Amino acid sequence: MDTQSFVPSRTRDADRLAERVRGRDVLLTVGDPDTFLAQVSDTLAVLRAQGASVWLRHPDAPVAYRLVLRDEEGFREWLAEVAPGKLRIIQRADGFELATSVGKLPGPDRNGPSVPVRAGRQDIATLRRELSRLKGRFTTSEDLCLVSSFGTELAQVARALGGTYVAPGDGLFDTLCLVYPTPRPARDAGTP
Repeated sequence: MDTQSFVPSRTRDADRLAERVRGRDVLLTVGDPDTFLAQVSDTLAVLRAQGASVWLRHPDAPVAYRLVLRDEEGFREWLAEVAPGKLRIIQRADGFELATSVGKLPGPDRNGPSVPVRAGRQDIATLRRELSRLKGRFTTSEDLCLVSSFGTELAQVARALGGTYVAPGDGLFDTLCLVYPTPRPARDAGTP
């Protein structure tokens, strides 16, 4: 395995990364547990544009999840498609909010998340159970989007994706989508 370092917010590094991944399958690993989703938005934009497929490796298990990457505009377009379900997980600091095209799945506190954190940790088992229930109701929904707070650690994003599988190789959805923050364009030296 060949590893290289890139700083995709720098145009030259972004071009080098784009050339390196063009048409290839890419495995994204979480090296630093304190890497936040917002910090990798430039990388995800390059991977979305150039990679054949993008996989996110789970930080604690020997598995990876194949992802469709969507920026904020791509997510809005996906939501606008006419299809039943449009299932999504909104990953918040206090838990997971499960939403569909017809509303939010209520949790223990109607103003809180659908699946609150338990003992200070994400409750992946309850997430899996609730997603299975939603899949039973929206049987034709083949895709699911994970919308994480941009301040969420990438490792936590990967752990949340574990809730979309009921057993090894047995995913609830055919397609997993990860929504990432749209990178801010580089400013010119004279731009305030």
